[in-house]
Amino acid sequence: MSGTNSGHIRRDAGMEHGARAGEDQMSREPTNQKWFRQVLGQYPTGVCVITATEPGGRAAGMAVGSFTSVSLDPPLVAFLPDRSSTSWPKIESAGRFCVNILSAEQEAVCRRFASKAADKFEGLSYRMSGAGSPIIDDSVAWIDCDLHSVQEAGDHYIVVGLVRELQIESADLPLLFFQGGYGRFSPFSLAAPDTLGTITEQLRHVDMARLEMDRLASDLSARCIATARVDDELVIAASAGQTAKASVSTFVGQRLPFMPPTGSVFAAWQSDAEIDAWLNATSAPAARDRFKSSLKVVRERGYSLGLINEAQRLFVTTLAQNANPRAPDLALRELIQNLSYDPVELNPEVHKDVRLISVPVFGPAGDVVLALTLYEFPRPDGGAGVGPYIDRVREAAARVTQKLGGVSGGGSQE
Repeated sequence: MSGTNSGHIRRDAGMEHGARAGEDQMSREPTNQKWFRQVLGQYPTGVCVITATEPGGRAAGMAVGSFTSVSLDPPLVAFLPDRSSTSWPKIESAGRFCVNILSAEQEAVCRRFASKAADKFEGLSYRMSGAGSPIIDDSVAWIDCDLHSVQEAGDHYIVVGLVRELQIESADLPLLFFQGGYGRFSPFSLAAPDTLGTITEQLRHVDMARLEMDRLASDLSARCIATARVDDELVIAASAGQTAKASVSTFVGQRLPFMPPTGSVFAAWQSDAEIDAWLNATSAPAARDRFKSSLKVVRERGYSLGLINEAQRLFVTTLAQNANPRAPDLALRELIQNLSYDPVELNPEVHKDVRLISVPVFGPAGDVVLALTLYEFPRPDGGAGVGPYIDRVREAAARVTQKLGGVSGGGSQE
C-alpha cells in the first residue's frame, strides 16, 4: 500500500511539476509583456533626446532608447516612438528633427524629456541647428535630419530620418539604459573606430595589448592608453580604466601631431632620417638639440616620462574639451612644445612630478608599433617613487611585444 501511495504521490508531484512548468512556459511567451521587457532589458541601449521646432515656433522633444543607424548611402537613421506618445505628433509636424546623444552626466535631462512636463525646455541650455531644431548643450553628439518616412510597427512607429548634418560635441561617454536603470559605460577598454581603414594594423596590435592594459589600469587604479604612430600623427588607439576622479572623458580616436617632445618613445628607435623629420616638426629650432638628446635618454632607459607643468595641464584640458578626433593642429602645437618630458636626472623631486609613463611595444621588425602610457595613477608613497609603476608598465609592454613576436629594442632601467 505504501508503494501504491508512493506511486500516486510521485505521479501527483509530476503532474504538479508539469503544470508549473506549463505555467512557467506560458509566462515566457513573447506575448507576455513583462517577460518581453525583461528579456529585451538585457540589451543595453544609448539614450537620446529627439528635438524639433513645431510650425508655430515652439520647441518639442522626447527621450528615446530606440535610436539606430540605418544606412550609409544615403545616410539614414531611425528611432521608434510609441504610437500613444503626445510628443511625437509635434515632432512629426516639424518635418525634421535633431537627435541629441546624451552624456552620462545628463540623466536629469533624459528624465525631463521622458516626463509629461508642459515645457521640457524651461531653463535648459540649447542652441538651434542649421535646420532649426534644438541642440542640447553638453550632449555627446547630435544628428540633424529631415523626416524621411514613417511606418507603423505594432504599437510603435518606425521613423526614418535623412541626415543633413552631424557633429561630435564632447569627449564624454554616453548615457546608457540597461535593465530598467540609467548608467554609464565603465569600459575595460575602448578602441578607436577605423572607418577609413587607416589604423587597421595598429588595432590588431591593440587587440593583443588590451588584456595587459586592463590589468594595469585595474591593479594600479590608473588609466592606460595605447598610442600608435600613423605617418606624421599619433593616434590614441585604445584606453582602459577609470580612476577615483570619476572622469567620463575618453581621448580614444584623438589624432595629435607627431612632434617633439611627445612621441619620443617612437622616435628614439627610428632611423636618423625619421628622427630629423620628427625634430623638424618643431617651430622652436633652438630646442632641437635638447629634443635630440632626450631620445638618447629614452633609448637608454627604455621608457619615456612626462612631467607635470602648466603646459601639461592646459594640454589635457584642451584634449578633454575637444572631442573632434583630429584636434586643431595650431591650438596644440604651441602647448606640445612646452611640455616637459624625459628629464636627465631621476631624483626624488622629479619622481613627484611624473604624470605619464610611456613604454614602447615592438613589432617583429624591431620597430615601435605601440606605446603603452600609464597616467592618473595614485601619488606613490615611500622612497621608490614611480619606480614600481615603471616596472609594471615595462613588464606589460614586454609581454605584448612577446605576443606580437616582436624584437625588443633594448634599454636598461636606471
